[in-house]
Amino acid sequence: MSVIFVTGGAGFIGSEFVRQAVNELADERVVVFDALTYAGSLDNLEGVDASRYSFVEGDICDRDAVLQAMPSGCDAVFNFAAETHVDRSIKSANEFVRTNVLGAQVLLDVARERGAGRFIQISTDEVTGNVPEGSAPFDENSPTKPNSPYAASKAAAEMMVRAAVRTHGLDAVITRSGNNYGPRQYPEKLIPLMISHALRDEPLPVYGDGLYRRDWVHVEDNCRAIRLAFEQGRTAEIYSVGARNERTNLEVVKAVLDILEKPHSLIRHTADRPGHDRRYATDPSKAEAELGWQAEVEWEAGLKKTVAWYLENRSRLDAASESG
Repeated sequence: MSVIFVTGGAGFIGSEFVRQAVNELADERVVVFDALTYAGSLDNLEGVDASRYSFVEGDICDRDAVLQAMPSGCDAVFNFAAETHVDRSIKSANEFVRTNVLGAQVLLDVARERGAGRFIQISTDEVTGNVPEGSAPFDENSPTKPNSPYAASKAAAEMMVRAAVRTHGLDAVITRSGNNYGPRQYPEKLIPLMISHALRDEPLPVYGDGLYRRDWVHVEDNCRAIRLAFEQGRTAEIYSVGARNERTNLEVVKAVLDILEKPHSLIRHTADRPGHDRRYATDPSKAEAELGWQAEVEWEAGLKKTVAWYLENRSRLDAASESG
């Protein structure tokens, strides 16, 4: 039986990846390594066959903890562990540099020491910065121009991965996805945050004019792409994961309100975020051609299922509200 090591596996995207690995990869045993910060929870792994994975609580910046937890000769290391919320990075970038950059380097070092077969770094389309209106979506060859502390930390992690490939011959692949949505996302992010406010009939805060555009991809589709990058991706390559599903923030918020049958009058435009990129858009042609990947979850259906999940799990919204 092969073994894979998944950091951040109790988070939103990481837990979906673990679920897919356990349910669809019959020969895989999964070691989940997670610090269980505010955005990570073992509740996210509820329903996953416990006999197929083991959990280790730990910080990816703690080299000794990672070294002890990572199995020797594991088939792959998947690095989902990250600080991801842009607003938090604006208030303080320190945690983002520590986890996203230093943590990635610790994992790279330990992966080499443990003889891991492949290293998969999960990144973001935000590393390439703002895509001008009217321009074609960016691709893997577009310049790296991050504009937030969060994006800068993820770009730095990509550079450390590149250096490990060139200097040490590490077998590594990078994936960059657009905005993920789906169940189990911590309610500081746009969609669950809007659901939470709408259910309480509270104003829904929307930055600026709300016309910032993002490419929304369902978390299930993103995790399928990551699995394919592990199985079929070429060493040192980057694969962009987008659904060709650009939506403005205002469109997304109105769609959530419509599903919940709440009035658009709940929307409140607020002061804009510093350094707010107007548009992110990524071209997934390379992933489609080389990995045989296609986005399968249609936006309207995926959003309705997402809202339905939060309606069935309102305690997750309430707990986040109480903690934050």
